[in-house]
Amino acid sequence: MLNQVINAPLLYIMVGIVIMTVMLFAVLFAIKAYQRALELGFTKADLLRVIKSTIIASIVPSLAVMMGLFALAGALGNAWPWLRLSVVGSITYELMAAETAAASMGVQLSQLSSMGLSGFVTIMFVMTVGAVSGLIVLFFFGEKIHRGAISLGKNKQSFGIVALECFMIGLLATFLPAVFTMGLDVVLTFLTSLIITVLLGLVVIKFKVTWLKDFILAIALIGGMASSILWTGWFGS
Repeated sequence: MLNQVINAPLLYIMVGIVIMTVMLFAVLFAIKAYQRALELGFTKADLLRVIKSTIIASIVPSLAVMMGLFALAGALGNAWPWLRLSVVGSITYELMAAETAAASMGVQLSQLSSMGLSGFVTIMFVMTVGAVSGLIVLFFFGEKIHRGAISLGKNKQSFGIVALECFMIGLLATFLPAVFTMGLDVVLTFLTSLIITVLLGLVVIKFKVTWLKDFILAIALIGGMASSILWTGWFGS
């Protein structure tokens, strides 16, 4: 029953409609931005260089999204992870939300089939509600928050950096406790990704390899997932 639902043609159609709608808006905004840039005095050659560099810088980081899709597809099928990671989801949030929801039902994400359709619906609900709440807050208060941040930034140039760091610390404080309760193999996988990230960051700073910044997330995810095979074989339950 569960496999029939997660692979149902209707689900693929619904997901496809949503993604195509988002892509349509992306294309429309890109066209508007291109036209506005020309009005501001940028040349077509300038914009072509920006487009090329953006495409190149997006390819490798997108591999991280593909890795997240593969990680979720085994338990949730292709359609739902495709939607989540293509529209408003992020790799870190989607994986953590799915695993946390599965753990709350007493199973691992890979064992979701034992929970049946109700388990799948629960995970869909958990993965969606958290992300939608942010969109609702931004819809009603986004402009006010943005204007407030700009006004504070004018008075204190370092405010933006401090606010971003506080945000990242808040994320770590939220997610790390869950990571350290999932077993030694999960902790070692996390530490491996952390070490890769720090080392690559040091390379960027020391050797001024600025282009590497766009690839750190993808490399850390791929390296961490590769190391998880080793850690699971040694310490997995």
